Amino acid sequence: MSDRKQSTDVLVIGGGMAGLAGALALRENGAQVTLVERAPEFGEVGAGLQMAPNASRVLKRWGLLGKALEIGVRPKHLVFRDAVTGEELTRQTLGSDFEARYGAPYVVIHRSDLHRILLEACQAAGVRLVNDVMVESVETIGGRGIAHTAAGEDYEADVVIGADGLKSTLRSGVAQDSPVPSSYVAYRGTVPVTADTPPADLEDVIVYLGPDCHLVQYPLRKGELLNTVAVFKSASFERGEEQYGGVDELEAAYADCVPAVREALKNLATGIRWPMYDRDPIENWVAGRLVLMGDAAHPMLQYLAQGACQALEDAAVLQDVSLGTVFTDEGVHAAAWDQAIRDFNTMRAARTSRVQRTARIWGESWHVSGLSRTLRNLLFKSRKDGDFQYNDWLYGRDQPGAPADKDNARTVVLSA
Repeated sequence: MSDRKQSTDVLVIGGGMAGLAGALALRENGAQVTLVERAPEFGEVGAGLQMAPNASRVLKRWGLLGKALEIGVRPKHLVFRDAVTGEELTRQTLGSDFEARYGAPYVVIHRSDLHRILLEACQAAGVRLVNDVMVESVETIGGRGIAHTAAGEDYEADVVIGADGLKSTLRSGVAQDSPVPSSYVAYRGTVPVTADTPPADLEDVIVYLGPDCHLVQYPLRKGELLNTVAVFKSASFERGEEQYGGVDELEAAYADCVPAVREALKNLATGIRWPMYDRDPIENWVAGRLVLMGDAAHPMLQYLAQGACQALEDAAVLQDVSLGTVFTDEGVHAAAWDQAIRDFNTMRAARTSRVQRTARIWGESWHVSGLSRTLRNLLFKSRKDGDFQYNDWLYGRDQPGAPADKDNARTVVLSA
């Protein structure tokens, strides 16, 4: 063990959404928190992000929802259309009834904006933030977690939170697995809104479903930007090529779609594409005093728009299980971490496993063709606006911050 050692109550490894949320949650409980990030500076790549009420409730708990609403957009509807015909299949109004039911609004926001809000909240709360730290391994010695870095400096903490993402180094401590490629890739783009932008694109989240492809559009930054995401099955990715030197695959994937979809492809930045991976769910996220959270624990495909949402849920539950056990009116009881992180793992693993598996099935239903597409469309059209049975399990009344529910909320999944 190195003689160069830094000690803290909580060490968080990873400065993405999950790491920042976890650091903030435990700092609010009174912990001394150090967060280390391998990159030389903090930042978030990508474009738009959908925050369903199960995530915006967590921001509301921390007093950050107002900041998100200042820069984000409250869409009026979530709309699904057939990409080949343009026919509307179903819609969910996201207005007052929706917000009252789930205790918070549906918000779309730029990933970098949400990341900045969480980063500034951590800074204001007194989280110690350190860049250029590559953690190679974590072990538990004498009831404390020891993180060994590439630079030879160790960090010691009562508990270590592994939030190092899809390609987590720390996950090998609990599972010998690898990311699972999905065959699908995404191109993303954000462009300024102009006079030619269709007005409906500035009010709603619109999803076009096509054979082996889909396209999503919604506004960002108070309606000043239009966010577009195109996802399609890629032969080159199936061959093992993460990047591809052309746009012929992209154009061919949407050749049979309506003009509005093909026109939207012009909004994409085609210099880089995003291969889509997840991992198979695992039951155990704990190794000694190391516990995983966020994509390190449960990376998921994007079809339910729940990746960041589930990371925020993780942080809220970790905050709940440690308050009153580890952190009490009598002081900090470090020995209670063993039970707290086991409780966290137990409470979250089944929930996130369901989201991971449903995201896979949901994506399959989006991309069907032939008779399956006809049946899918009929099923979607049978759902009426305001029917919450497909939302309740996910946006949930029994999740962190949800309003009390005296009814028997149905938990049917459309794709299950």
